[in-house]
Amino acid sequence: MNSRIYKKFLYHVRDIHDIRHLINSSCEMFSNDTAYFTKNRPGGKYLPVKYKKVREDVLFFGTSLAEMGLLGKKVAVIGENSYEWIVAYFSVVCGGGIIIPIDRELPAEEIANLLNRSGAEAIIFSKKMEATIKKLGNDENSERLTICMSSERKSEGLNMPDMIQTGRIVLSEGNRSFINVEINPDDCCAILYTSGTTGIAKGVMLSHKNIISNVQNMSRFVRVTKDDVGLSVLPMHHTYEMTCHIFTSFYQGMPVAICEGLKHIIKNMNEAQVTVMLAVPLIFESMHKKIFKTAQQKDKLENMTKAIKVSRKLRLYNNLPLMRKIFKEVHELTGNRIRLFIAGGAAIDPKVVQDFEAMGFPMIQGYGMTEASPIIAVNMDRYSKADAVGLVMPGTEVEIIEKDKDGIGEIIVKSDSVMLGYYQNPEATEEATKDGWLYTGDYGYMTDDGFLYVSGRKKNVIVTKNGKNIFPEEVEYYLIKNEYIAEAVVYGVPDERTGGTVVKAEVYPDYAAINEDLGQFEKEEIERLMNHIIRDINDKMPTYKRILRVSVRETEFEKTTTRKIKRHNL
Repeated sequence: MNSRIYKKFLYHVRDIHDIRHLINSSCEMFSNDTAYFTKNRPGGKYLPVKYKKVREDVLFFGTSLAEMGLLGKKVAVIGENSYEWIVAYFSVVCGGGIIIPIDRELPAEEIANLLNRSGAEAIIFSKKMEATIKKLGNDENSERLTICMSSERKSEGLNMPDMIQTGRIVLSEGNRSFINVEINPDDCCAILYTSGTTGIAKGVMLSHKNIISNVQNMSRFVRVTKDDVGLSVLPMHHTYEMTCHIFTSFYQGMPVAICEGLKHIIKNMNEAQVTVMLAVPLIFESMHKKIFKTAQQKDKLENMTKAIKVSRKLRLYNNLPLMRKIFKEVHELTGNRIRLFIAGGAAIDPKVVQDFEAMGFPMIQGYGMTEASPIIAVNMDRYSKADAVGLVMPGTEVEIIEKDKDGIGEIIVKSDSVMLGYYQNPEATEEATKDGWLYTGDYGYMTDDGFLYVSGRKKNVIVTKNGKNIFPEEVEYYLIKNEYIAEAVVYGVPDERTGGTVVKAEVYPDYAAINEDLGQFEKEEIERLMNHIIRDINDKMPTYKRILRVSVRETEFEKTTTRKIKRHNL
């Protein structure tokens, strides 16, 4: 990309050197502005939480943690998205400690395993997790401190509201140990356990500098303001949500509403008057399908399709007020204020991006991984391509190594955001990082104008007998485009006849759509329908990519909390 054009679209950002500096500087700049919208009961009204209250709660809770001897220690946090979850994270890292966010949907045995592996000396949990935490009481570290985020717990014990009050008193009495702690930007501040889509979870160690550099560089590409409202949909234990949404919004001054759950996204978007939403492709693709399905049911699909084509051809989508009139029903569904959708965490169908843009919903996607804190490349909000994962971020080097004849090779990355390593796993660290470069395990290519494209995971590549490389993600793209296929995974299986490898597709049909459109189908009829669909898809692909084995599932694939299918379980 031309450097002059590149610089033209960059936003100015303020300098910060650690997470505590980020939080304190934002609380000074936006003191009386709203940082979060939260509810004190399910289904209630959103209530604002000011930046100055965030600062006080973090200061007092952190002081209380210091009083208990947890300053600089490892502390785990687990629970559904909440304001209290954020306060816990902020307080631990601002006190020089190491936060260990844990997926609340893991079984109790795995939670206990991660707590023990990480060496957490305390765990902060939500009220809904109390029963699970009790199950951990008999493990080898049963003396680990437990702190409930709510005072409304069934059993007695430490809780965040009381500790905040205690911290207020202790601070007034002169205990400034939390305030005075020295932060080294190069020190580890978080251990994030990978989602385990391809095997055992590894503990990714991130420093203050790792996270801060990611927040600053991302902010050069995408601007949000205090006049926007974000919606926190994805689990906060995942670095995509925490770095890209929670930290970056706090840094730029955008208030964030805490979503009540995936079933409440549309309702919460309307209630909080959301303008920006960050989510995984599955959520956006589901919204896309629902919009088109509703249009079809109302006999408006043809008109909407024509309007999308005209909008795209004449670039009418740059006029948001006009789009909100032409696609009035769709905009009213989402609260009539959306100005930016951001997709990440997995590849998204470019047509979904293009359709949303044509309807007046500006949309960009990015690419990254936990080991890079996480963003490596992202489209600018003022300069983007629907089919690319974006431009390499400032302060980031990307190289494509071991390219094939099409220029596709492994993506490797060097930046201040690259992890310190895997916790207590030097072998895995050495395999993933060499001479400061992170070997992503993703295949992709770069175009002359600087846009990065990701083809698929190195571990997933199917190699045929004649040496052809097949990226399963490319084949899956065609499968899930079909309205009667909800989910699909493609992989290679041995072919006894030839001694080579052939492509197999495991599909989970959209049973509801089939029943609604085609009537009640028996199992054999479903299988025939899937085989017919796949034959049509095969006709559109090169011979070596064609699907030669098919299995039909009756249940969804097992997924991580960020809605990624756990491929290694197949």
